[in-house]
Formats: sequence, structure tokens, C-alpha cells
Amino acid sequence: MGFWDGRMIWKYVAAWVPGIALAILNAALRGLYQNYVGELVAHQISTVTAIILFALYFHFLITRWRIESSRQAITIGLIWLLLTVTFEFLFGHYVMGHPWSRLLHDYNILEGRLWAVFLIWITVAPYAFYRLES
Repeated sequence: MGFWDGRMIWKYVAAWVPGIALAILNAALRGLYQNYVGELVAHQISTVTAIILFALYFHFLITRWRIESSRQAITIGLIWLLLTVTFEFLFGHYVMGHPWSRLLHDYNILEGRLWAVFLIWITVAPYAFYRLES
């Protein structure tokens, strides 16, 4: 099959949407422990739990919709990255009313903010799971 043939990419684009529910679940979990560990540690724990939740979700998807090539896997990861960052900034700013500075704050690794690690994970996970499955 060709790269775009079989609607595989579009399946994975559509599969990004339920990831919003995973992110909401992860945020709700963070709300349970944030008062006990503090905001920064809660952010760090939440990043790790998001990576785990999305690893389970990727595994679920990839066992049902086999990725056909490394190029396809990389494309899926890049699309998920683009969708996630776009959603984060548009929803965060225009719906939640957060200032741009607050949204950018989670990208500051030097201050212990680990959000970029999650973004790297969702970008490389399709390729990693493709390699594990092939």
C-alpha cells in the first residue's frame, strides 16, 4: 500500500481526539495529589503519568491499526505533535484564558518543567511502537 493509501494516517489523526480525554483524566488525577506534593512535583508526576497513559493508548492503537512504514510512523508522530501543541495553545489561551507566558512556562526545562518530554514522547512513540511490532 502507498503512504497515504488505506486511510491509515487519517485513522491516527482521528485517534488523536480521544487523547484529549486521556489528558483530562491525567489532569484530574493531578488535582488529587497536587496539594500534597506542590505544583512543580505534581507537574513532573503528571508528565510521567501522561507518558504512561499515552504509551498504553499507542499500544492499543498500533495493535489494531498496523503502521506500514517508518515514514508513516514518523508522520503520525509529527501530526500528533502539531495537533497537541496547537490545541494546547489555542484552547489554553482562548478558552481557558491563560496568558501566553503561562502556557510557555511549561516548556522551561531549566525550571524543572517537563512538558517538552511528553511532546517528544508523543512524537517518537508511533515510530518506537512500529519498530517494536515489526
